[in-house]
Amino acid sequence: MADAFEDLDFEFATDVADKAMRSITAQRVPPTPNNFNVWFRYVLGAPPELKRTIDILLGNKRPFDATTNRDLFATYVGSKAMDDAVAHNVSQQLHSVMQSAREFLATAISDNRTQIRAISEVAGRSETGTDPKLLVETLMNELAKAATRAARLEARFAEKSRELDLIRESLTKSEERARTDALTGLPNRRALEEFFRTAQTSVMEQGQPLSAMLIDIDHFKRFNDSFGHGVGDQVLRLVAKALRERIREVDLPARYGGEELIAVLPGADLTAATATAERIRRSISECKITRRSTGEVLPGITVSIGVGQFQFGESMDDLIEHCNRALYQAKKSGRNLVVAENELAHARYVG
Repeated sequence: MADAFEDLDFEFATDVADKAMRSITAQRVPPTPNNFNVWFRYVLGAPPELKRTIDILLGNKRPFDATTNRDLFATYVGSKAMDDAVAHNVSQQLHSVMQSAREFLATAISDNRTQIRAISEVAGRSETGTDPKLLVETLMNELAKAATRAARLEARFAEKSRELDLIRESLTKSEERARTDALTGLPNRRALEEFFRTAQTSVMEQGQPLSAMLIDIDHFKRFNDSFGHGVGDQVLRLVAKALRERIREVDLPARYGGEELIAVLPGADLTAATATAERIRRSISECKITRRSTGEVLPGITVSIGVGQFQFGESMDDLIEHCNRALYQAKKSGRNLVVAENELAHARYVG
């Protein structure tokens, strides 16, 4: 994207750069190359999603801290493409397809000229009194040749079309892998961050709530130490399944790290999110895991859940910190509990 603005007029580019620097100074943003790139694009209005997001952040008096600046650059300026190996492979495949397309087009043009010359010759012979029957046969032969060439080209085009479909499928799968946690099948941290940015912008525009819950498996180390990592992985997958099945389609469940899972719930306030968390906690506590090899029923699984609500202008890290404090209180209070952030003041007072 660095080359996108090379054709800008000098005077215009200078004016945009000056406005970008004034904006950076006004918002106390460090004038690093990445930050300048973001604000230059903001002033220019491209991409429009960047301008819209910054306008909302400005409207909500959101401070442009290091996390926000990094997120803006990563989302709207920095490369989020596939890994180099996949990108190179796709580039090579596309080059091959395009080269074939050029060859097909050149062949089609050549065949068309050949056909026109052949038909012109038949037409010329008709004026010299050649036997009409012979002319018809000759014309039919030329048309048959043209049809054969066209069918051959069509088959080759169809083959390349299938190659493009495979490339598109490869890109889709690559993107899915880059956004999915291999163990649980849930979206990963990258997908979580992308979802939160979109949800954050949407709820601030519409004045709606947004909540999140942070889920930690109680005594997870015990499963790994006592029964092996295979059982620990099974526990993680079971909790991930319970989470996925008990939230709405508009919500995003994700693996946050280690034995922690997270869910972001756009449109849900703290009360609604806490009720959802309680249903998840209860359903997990009722689950049983049996070792396939021995039929042994393993100890029950419980989770502790901290719930927090997004405040306009906060970052994702801020929201997760709300959840993390509530989660800490849930564990401190005995585990297998759901604690919402609004309960923390009361918990401190009681303690």
